[in-house]
Amino acid sequence: MSETDKANVENLLNEAIRQFLCFDSFLLKVDANERAISHRLAIYIERCFSGWHVDCEYNRNHDDPKRLKIKPRSIQSNDLEATTVFPDIIVHKRGTDKNFIVIEMKKDSSSESDDNYDLDKLRAFKRELGYKFAIFMKIKTVRSCDVRLENWIE
Repeated sequence: MSETDKANVENLLNEAIRQFLCFDSFLLKVDANERAISHRLAIYIERCFSGWHVDCEYNRNHDDPKRLKIKPRSIQSNDLEATTVFPDIIVHKRGTDKNFIVIEMKKDSSSESDDNYDLDKLRAFKRELGYKFAIFMKIKTVRSCDVRLENWIE
């Protein structure tokens, strides 16, 4: 990954965040569900990454469920080989192996205080599914109402 690519992606994501904060910060003020926030942010990301599909909670890898070899949060009897995953936002080409950006988000008001599971999941997305960029975003709600790119997974 070249720094120019990363800088360009970062600039485009920051522009999407700026637009989200300008037009949809109400969702942060009322501490709306993370899915509502990720959906609206994905709309602005899609505008910045023309030619790519931008999806929320997309659980497909071609025709199969998207799975990663990570430690599951809870054991499910039908999920013995790997854990089915639903990334918050992805930038990709549907039906292909062209996986560009995967984003996991966490609100500061979340009852899940440990970021390690999300960070491990992002590493697995890069390693197993070939995403070029994996990013963890922190969402500040109610008082400060902000979104920031917290971690870039190398």
